Order: sequence, then C-alpha cells, then structure tokens
Amino acid sequence: MRLGVLFSGGKDSTLALHLAAQKEQVVCLITVASKNKESYMFHTPNIDVTALQAEALGLPLVRVVTEGKKEEELADLEKAIVEAKKKFQIDGVVTGAVESVYQATRIQRICNRLNVWCFNPLWKHDQKALLETLVAKNFKVVISGIFAYPLDETWLGKQIDAKVIARLVELQGQYGISPSGEGGEIETTVLDAPMFKQKIEIVESAVEAKGNCGVFIITQARLVPK
Repeated sequence: MRLGVLFSGGKDSTLALHLAAQKEQVVCLITVASKNKESYMFHTPNIDVTALQAEALGLPLVRVVTEGKKEEELADLEKAIVEAKKKFQIDGVVTGAVESVYQATRIQRICNRLNVWCFNPLWKHDQKALLETLVAKNFKVVISGIFAYPLDETWLGKQIDAKVIARLVELQGQYGISPSGEGGEIETTVLDAPMFKQKIEIVESAVEAKGNCGVFIITQARLVPK
C-alpha cells in the first residue's frame, strides 16, 4: 500500500512515519502550513523545517498553505491529500493522532470522501511509553513550544531525554498536564530519526516567550552527516 504521511515535523508525525514505513510503502509527506499560530488542526512551530526534514528523509513533500480558520482549514487539508493522491497515487494517509478526537474524526471524514485509508498507528498509546520509545530509538527531538502552566521558557529548545520525560510525568501528577502534549501543552521539532539519511543542525535560533507560553524558533538550519 502506498501511503502519504500527514507531517508536521514534530515527534508524533515522525514516529507515525517510522512505524508505517515498517509495514507499508511511504511515498510522500503532506504538510499543511497554517498562518494561524492557534490553529485547531495543525502544528505550527517550525513548520517550515519540514522542507529540510523531507530532504533528510529523501521523500517528496506536498505542502499547502492555509489561513488556519476553524473548519475552513479542513478544505486545505483535503486539497493537499487530493494533490498527493494525484501525484503519488497514495492509497492511504498516516496521522500522528494520539488522543485528539477532534483531529482524528475530521481527517477520517476527509479520507472517507476521497476513498483513501486512514492509519493512526499511535492512537491511544500510553504517552509516557511513546516518549520513551523516541529516546530508545535515538530520535533527537527538541521542545519547540510551551503552552501551559507550569511550563516556562527554560523548557524551550530542550532535547527530550529520560530526565525530561521524568519531569513531565512528575508535572502530570502535580498539575494534570499531558506529558506528551496531547492537551496542547507542548510542541516539538525532530532533528534526527532512524529514517533520516542526514541530521538537522540548528545554526541560529530564537526564543519568544511570555509567562507559560512561548516558542523556540529555528531561524537557520542545515543538514549534516550523521
């Protein structure tokens, strides 16, 4: 089966890609770049890095820009899947959905309309276990967005490792946050993964933060040998 992966460049879509590629043929990445930083559907921090990630993976990227208006952005997602179906003859779409019924149901409806299979390899997986899988499989993932108390700008740019996972799980117990960000608490950017033929090196970056909201912005990056 030929698959297109809905790809944000974050940990969930990259891990979903990794798992899907073990069973089927992944032929392209599909990215929706939202102009709305508070998009209901799409990851936004460092979305432009997906071009570099696609190059590192050696996969073509179907990229569509959306204004990010609620529900209307779904038409842009459908447009992207139609383009991937036409260009790469995909039979199915892979998502990194873990807990979001809002996202999963809307993507499923689009896939049903377009007669393509919808595959959610991470659906309802234990969030701590997912983070531990990333570390065990040598994914290099940095936190690129924080959007909940008690997270602050000291978290931005941190690489997810065993110590960070332990602290996130601790905060789950204290404050009820989702350790892998399923409530929108954190966003991530992947710099290296098992399928990457090269890894991403950050050349320049910036932090924009206020209180418990902020982003780690990669302003310049390049591919380097692994």
